Amino acid sequence: MNSYCKKTHGVPALFSFFIPGLGQLVKGQVSKAVGIWAALLISLFMSVIGIGFLIGMVVWIAQIYDAYNA
Repeated sequence: MNSYCKKTHGVPALFSFFIPGLGQLVKGQVSKAVGIWAALLISLFMSVIGIGFLIGMVVWIAQIYDAYNA
């Protein structure tokens, strides 16, 4: 694990901004990254009924915040 990514909060958050879950993956939090991908996949399917877009945005913002702070 690169110590630069562990100490710098902004780099994983930037990774997660562009590719959801990548910041958690870089920090070694594989289960969180898989959970984020699963939540985004579920929200994609829920977009058919209209609520999935809102849920997807909430998951996207929350995972960026998590990548910055955790």
